[in-house]
Amino acid sequence: GVVEACLLHMLKRRAAGFLRTDKVAALFTKVGKTCAIAGDVCKKVQELQQQVESRKNQPNGQEPLKRQGSTTSKAPVLTPQAIKHIWVRTALIEKVLDKIVQYIVDNCSKYYEKEALLADPVCGPILASLLVGPCALEYTKLKTADHYWTDPSADELVQRHRIHGAHGRQDSPSKRPALGIRKRHSSGSTSEDRFAASAREYVESLHQNSRTHLLYGKNNVLVQPKDDLEAIPGYLSLHQSADSLTLKWTPNQLMNGTLGDSE
Repeated sequence: GVVEACLLHMLKRRAAGFLRTDKVAALFTKVGKTCAIAGDVCKKVQELQQQVESRKNQPNGQEPLKRQGSTTSKAPVLTPQAIKHIWVRTALIEKVLDKIVQYIVDNCSKYYEKEALLADPVCGPILASLLVGPCALEYTKLKTADHYWTDPSADELVQRHRIHGAHGRQDSPSKRPALGIRKRHSSGSTSEDRFAASAREYVESLHQNSRTHLLYGKNNVLVQPKDDLEAIPGYLSLHQSADSLTLKWTPNQLMNGTLGDSE
């Protein structure tokens, strides 16, 4: 959406077309006549739009089966947001959006007014350069709306922690027990049971799941609990739930499980 706003800024009327309601489509179509890369994107978008139209004409009973299919099939299910930005989105996935924008910048006088963003000698090339990074990414496994519920469980995360714990750093966020410890019955020793329970609770609270979403985390944040005490380093984290934001701070000693005689 941001890229589209930049592309539409002070676009000439004749470049967008007098009767075209989709100005981005008109721009890509006109650029595609002289730029082979943009022409290929136009063909790809037309194919996707035909697939969307054919899917709409199918019986309603077949639609749920299509939605349950793999997104890597030849006819992927496009969300309304994807269809809305289908031109920029397709160019981005094909890894040519930066090249198309650079071509538009090089030939800006054909499509834009003098005061347009892409006609600016500094801002235009900067926008094209900024798109090089996103175009280098692989968009084969996008997160879906239900990715919060498909993350690994707390038990699996604790098991990973035990496997890799010996190789991690002492201040690694993967070694953070919970502030509160619940008593659980176990056939092992009491210390092992307490560690497993606290690790499970803390990993579950910090990891992105169906209840909380970890927005930000930073280690070695200094906090001074009292005026006569020195500042203590700890792990600061910001969590988002359905109705609130929660800020947590945990001393490094508690995270490492080496409290000792500290208060």
